[in-house]
Amino acid sequence: MQPRSDAVTGSEPGRCEGVPAGLDPAPSDLLTAVDRGWPVFPLRPGSKLPALGKWEQRAITDPARVRAFLARHPGANLGVATGPAGLLVVDCDAAKGTPPAEWALPGIHDGADVLMHLAEQHGGTSWATVIDTFTVATPSGGKHYYFGAPAVTLRNTAGRIGWCIDSRAAGGFVVAPGSVVDGRPYSVIHGGDVRPAPAWLVRLLTERPTRQNVPMVRTVGTRPVNRTAYTEAAMRSEISSVLAAPAGQRNTTLNRAAFSLGTLVATGDLDRTAVLIALHRAGEHVGLGDDEVRATVASGLRSGAEQPRRVA
Repeated sequence: MQPRSDAVTGSEPGRCEGVPAGLDPAPSDLLTAVDRGWPVFPLRPGSKLPALGKWEQRAITDPARVRAFLARHPGANLGVATGPAGLLVVDCDAAKGTPPAEWALPGIHDGADVLMHLAEQHGGTSWATVIDTFTVATPSGGKHYYFGAPAVTLRNTAGRIGWCIDSRAAGGFVVAPGSVVDGRPYSVIHGGDVRPAPAWLVRLLTERPTRQNVPMVRTVGTRPVNRTAYTEAAMRSEISSVLAAPAGQRNTTLNRAAFSLGTLVATGDLDRTAVLIALHRAGEHVGLGDDEVRATVASGLRSGAEQPRRVA
């Protein structure tokens, strides 16, 4: 996208002319968005609010002009215009109170957990694609998952597909990584490629919302998932063992937990999605990397499935 003639010029907050001698270069994290070719525009310092009107039309992609602006305005934040950037950003918030009834499931604590649940439910193992796309941690404890927008035009949503999940596309923006709000930064936690938006996600964002999008209980074949006190206790015990594992034993403990819970997943006595989410979160919490967690959990669940353990 070529810079527009009316983009961030003159004496307003978006002035982006040459950098005068003696000014420090822009913070490198704030250049992440423009380095990827995404149109950006200024936000008010320390804020998530646009610093100028018609921000979507006036967003620019010229790195030199963005550097000049940031050099002239230390402490400024940037916004990414998701529509012109060709992005769909899924905004997963930290927990906001108690989950509603349809999301009161084991392992569901925030918007990211809900997104992984939806990925498993609607896309099989596509939760791995969600985790692998470009991801930014927000100051409030949430996450922004960046996807390439599909051919169909998507608009912004709030809570449409699940608890604590919003989305930004055409007509929307997100705060760019490197920006600081309330003294805390938006930080890149996975700097890989931006993956195309999964088909199941696009479908959920375009179809008429129904309760079928977020069923409270899944089924395995024709047998309802059996959420007994025993299986809930088994889940808590195994997750607790991972969280308490000492350094050097965390991967082994995670694998053992996945095996044990996998024996119950195989019979439908535990929900596979809930187990995946809980194990992944526990592995992340003790410092294991995403790739290591996925491989370890997958291996343990496969082995457990070979020795099903049905609850009486």
